[in-house]
Amino acid sequence: MDGGSAGEDVDLYALLGVDKSASPNDIKKAYRKLALIHHPDKVPEEQRPEAEAKFKAITQAYEILRDEEKRHLYDTHGMAAFDPSRGGPGGAEVDLNDILSQMFGMNMGGMPGGGPRRPRRSPDEEQPYKVTLEELYKGKTVKFAAQKQVICGQCQGSGAKEKVKPNQCDRCRGIGRQEAFRQIGPGLVRKEVIPCDHCQGSGMYYKEKDRCKKCKGKRTVRETKALELYIPRGSMQGERIVLEGEADQLPDMTPGDLIFHLVEEPHERFTRIGHDLSADLHVTLAEALCGFSRVVLKHLDGRGIHIDRPRGKILRPGDVLKVPGEGMPLKRGEMKGDLYLIVKVDFPEDGWLSNDSEYEALQKLLPPPAEPIKADEVDEVQYEENGDIEQMGAHQGDPRYGGEWEDEDDDEGGPQCATQ
Repeated sequence: MDGGSAGEDVDLYALLGVDKSASPNDIKKAYRKLALIHHPDKVPEEQRPEAEAKFKAITQAYEILRDEEKRHLYDTHGMAAFDPSRGGPGGAEVDLNDILSQMFGMNMGGMPGGGPRRPRRSPDEEQPYKVTLEELYKGKTVKFAAQKQVICGQCQGSGAKEKVKPNQCDRCRGIGRQEAFRQIGPGLVRKEVIPCDHCQGSGMYYKEKDRCKKCKGKRTVRETKALELYIPRGSMQGERIVLEGEADQLPDMTPGDLIFHLVEEPHERFTRIGHDLSADLHVTLAEALCGFSRVVLKHLDGRGIHIDRPRGKILRPGDVLKVPGEGMPLKRGEMKGDLYLIVKVDFPEDGWLSNDSEYEALQKLLPPPAEPIKADEVDEVQYEENGDIEQMGAHQGDPRYGGEWEDEDDDEGGPQCATQ
């Protein structure tokens, strides 16, 4: 074996101290144990070159044996399967950062063969943000003060006073992580890897007298920071507004993002779908029959929307008038969606005419009734006001009540034939 590579004359299983029949879990456990023993930061300075070579060799061995396909190639052809000069797929190059970060939460940025340093990223912080339809129509800029964790400026995140030499945490042995058991149910526990609470995940521990006076050794402090949230006009429900790098700062990590999810509050007049709006258009019976010219509603930006309805065109309940270009604005350009006005005819109250002559005059103005229906026998019946059509057939055993036939078709894929 040359330097830090797992060569042809090296038995990878022997290198990890496992049998050839070892399970993937056994291989992982063996690697974890050896990686902790031979980590270059855990040995004296004069032994570091040898430890680095040994560490890289066992890591490359683990990278091959943990992968089912690579392990099969090794068992069949040995290391020749990974030799480009012999037609193999190439050497078992491995990113130590990826493996160690996954298994231990460690970062080998400066170690030879470990690749460029790639700091871990702290978690993003997500939260809902309620906005009105008016704010989404016009856009909004919100300035607010946020309480967040930031790296202590006095100790630069070390947690110690100036010129204090750090001591390796004896609880996690400098790894910054430790195993813990968490109960997930009655009689059930799960083993997890969590930041060491003794050293706050730094791997270093300071005596109380050596700790930074500002952060008390915690490496971060809570501060208030002024932030600005810009919501573009035309933004929609569920959109994400991202403030990059504004999540809590954690030592040795790149700050995550502060993410707001827009929650559109219901509006008393308008309903929105996409970039289109709809609203009720209330007209009197006289306006429905005779036309009108007036402002029918106030828009989200305060403008009055004027409709000129000529005489002779009747408006009926449920009719829809479309007003192009009066919906929500699009984010880019000057385009807007459309506004749909749903006609609601406000009929007069009972007894609104005061005498018989007025009724007779109105009847003469309105179209005459249809021809009388002829029948051999006619019954004069009593009726009730405000009948509920939804109660038609209720509690009578007919499957058509409440759309039960439709439900049966949906559930079973179509009407069912009775057994003969």
